Amino acid sequence: MTVDELIHQLNIGEDQQVEFKSAAGGLPKSLWETVSSFANTDGGYIVLGVTEHKNYTDVSGIGNPQGLLKTFWDTHNGRQKLSTPVCTQSDIRILPVAGREVALIHIPKANRMQRPVYINGNPLTGTYKRSFEGDYRCSADEVRQMLRDASDTPQDLQILDGFSLSDLDPDAFESFRRRFDSREPDHPFLALKDRDLLHSLGGWRKDRGSGQEGLTVAGLLMFGRERSILEAFPHYQVDYQEQFSPDPDSRWTYRLTVDGTWEPNLLNFYYRAYGRLVEKLDVPFKLDRQAVRLGETYVHEALREALVNTLIHADHQSSRPIMVTKRQDIFTFSNPGRLRIPLSRLYEGGLSDPRNPNLQKMFQMLGLGEKAGSGFQKILRAWKEQGWIEPLVTEKLDLDITTVKLPMISLIPEEIEQHLKTIVGDSYTKLTELDRMILVIAHRLGEVSNSDIQRYRKTDHPTAITERLKALTEIGCLTRSGRGRWSHYQLTARTMPPLLVDSENRRMNSEHLAVGSEHLAVDSEHLAVDSEHLAVDSEHYKYLKEIAAVVRSKKRVSEYIVRVTIVTLCSNDYLSLRTLSSLLGRSSDSIRNHYVNRMVKDGILGLRYPAQPNHPQQGYKTVELIGKQKHEAEGGLINDKEQKNE
Repeated sequence: MTVDELIHQLNIGEDQQVEFKSAAGGLPKSLWETVSSFANTDGGYIVLGVTEHKNYTDVSGIGNPQGLLKTFWDTHNGRQKLSTPVCTQSDIRILPVAGREVALIHIPKANRMQRPVYINGNPLTGTYKRSFEGDYRCSADEVRQMLRDASDTPQDLQILDGFSLSDLDPDAFESFRRRFDSREPDHPFLALKDRDLLHSLGGWRKDRGSGQEGLTVAGLLMFGRERSILEAFPHYQVDYQEQFSPDPDSRWTYRLTVDGTWEPNLLNFYYRAYGRLVEKLDVPFKLDRQAVRLGETYVHEALREALVNTLIHADHQSSRPIMVTKRQDIFTFSNPGRLRIPLSRLYEGGLSDPRNPNLQKMFQMLGLGEKAGSGFQKILRAWKEQGWIEPLVTEKLDLDITTVKLPMISLIPEEIEQHLKTIVGDSYTKLTELDRMILVIAHRLGEVSNSDIQRYRKTDHPTAITERLKALTEIGCLTRSGRGRWSHYQLTARTMPPLLVDSENRRMNSEHLAVGSEHLAVDSEHLAVDSEHLAVDSEHYKYLKEIAAVVRSKKRVSEYIVRVTIVTLCSNDYLSLRTLSSLLGRSSDSIRNHYVNRMVKDGILGLRYPAQPNHPQQGYKTVELIGKQKHEAEGGLINDKEQKNE
């Protein structure tokens, strides 16, 4: 946090990640509660020398900064007050604000091995968390959850006292064998008896120190009977819901939960829920090299990864449920337990720290789940390929729940996205979300600058936007005018939507279709759109029909798209209502009343017979190009004379 950012925060007041303390009499006693809460939650800043009142903040400053810092470090590192040190020398600075000095202390987020960070030597009474603008003492359950995560011993390797093979669902275990055999028929595990196979999978264990032997947490969760699972984990709950009803009073249209009608172990839940997740999935299949449809798409693979990750990363000893919901436009996966790796590393990939590695191994034997930390990368790839909003992973720290949301929607309007896909081709899937939004904004506004894009992309740093603008310019998607901070960007001709520019062979300004060309004069009887010589199967008519396809092929399309299409159609020749109606697939009355009359009134379209608006052969043409035609024609004559003189 810089001085300017701190001053800005003083005007806002305290929030989730900033706490003000006066420190008038030295280090305040409540300081260490805040250190604990920030470390156990998401990190934050403590500002000493500032007092927050009801409607304003008062910068009182601190006296003897060096003495205050020494007291802080002595207490911070002494272990009598704080369970573990969390700050380094670079986390504390003395800053000048309003003519006084304040101490800015950054409290990093503690990793899972450090949590819980507590005070006064007792984790059950001295562990705090941050919620909104205050510090709150954690419950005993929350502390125990942190302690479970801090341990190097896998949670699912624990031996359950009093449980045996009789607590397993034999149908589920046999189903696992069949699926495993189908995938790896020669695997040596398949020759083992049930208990030996279970031992090899991590579902049965013998403690070498105590000699205790028995069913593990992983074995019971994966294959157990309902009653047995609930005896070991009273709060166990797996819940799959489909929420398709528009009625707000209808919570779900289908639900799969622990209700006594089936054995709700994780194996059974996975296969029942996955089948429902991908049912009627409206995603086009791909073809292999032999033009045979592949069995699944990247989206299918992504949903499989998301579901498996939810089950193997859950803290099954928590009182929170596992929730999977399917709606028309989004999939949501929630599991109890916080992320065990930083959120940024999850998006980067390559790092895995499963809470239940034995459950992970069991699913991997069936070809489900990734161990190398690449599972979430598959989800990102699938959503990027579809052009959907990037998956969102959040931690509800007050509830200790991790949620993955997979929205099947795009921030880009469908019509414009189709244009970009048509133009960019296969490269479209390689564009970043920021790249696509830049192209869309350039399309909508005509010309954009870095500051323009910042208004729409507040989360992206200006430097990142500059880099993407440069990259899009280098690959030919944008053209730049101006220099430095005055640079502006436009879509290049080849990246303009097909409404505005056709293919390379049909450029509006080509020598064959030049507005002022003597070969295609506006009144030429050979190419007049309403001429008897222009048959519906002529090349020119096919060309116009191709431009109008985006409107004609859809019952509903935005007014903006229709208006741009009409401007493009009328950019070379006067077109009649009858021709526009045929090209656009709309009635003449609809074209006249909703578009043409308004566009004439707005000065966008001009009339072939201005003095006779109701002329039976009336035609319409883009006004800008009518004026431009005369200018270009005069310029052409001058150029011809100059060339002849030369």
